[in-house]
Amino acid sequence: MITPVLAEIITIGDELLIGQVVDTNSAWIGQRLNEIGIKVHQITSVSDNASHITKALNEAISRASVILITGGLGPTKDDITKKTLCDFFQCGLRFDEVAYANIEKLFYSRGKTVTPTNRTQAELPECCITLINPSGTAPGMWFEKSRRIIVSMPGVPYEMKDIMYSEVLPRLHQYY
Repeated sequence: MITPVLAEIITIGDELLIGQVVDTNSAWIGQRLNEIGIKVHQITSVSDNASHITKALNEAISRASVILITGGLGPTKDDITKKTLCDFFQCGLRFDEVAYANIEKLFYSRGKTVTPTNRTQAELPECCITLINPSGTAPGMWFEKSRRIIVSMPGVPYEMKDIMYSEVLPRLHQYY
């Protein structure tokens, strides 16, 4: 009997916990993973709090091979997922030229220039593989640790879906 690949989904954001935003991402991700034979074992929603995010990650890694995270990647002070992931993986940030070129392209296509705040979205953990976001400024991030795959994506549904289709699902399909 083949043991199924187990996944967990972690959604991050106070707006989810207070009911301001309904989590549609988890259901959509669960459907896509099921289609490629990966079984979602648990879905967890956590606040924009570093220790809460870290605890959820540690628990997920103990139970699943694939952990998909959404939320907390914006350019505002409450978006702490990227820094928390740096701490979790014990690495610093690097400036990603490809991610920045994508940000510039998106801004210029809208007749705007990139602000210093939005430029910081091209700063990514040194230990991740950059997942380009074709429809937004926050790139996704692919990590591997202890034979586990951890992916962090924006919480904006259409951005998450674009990254899932263009980057995550093809990579997972190759991996499993």
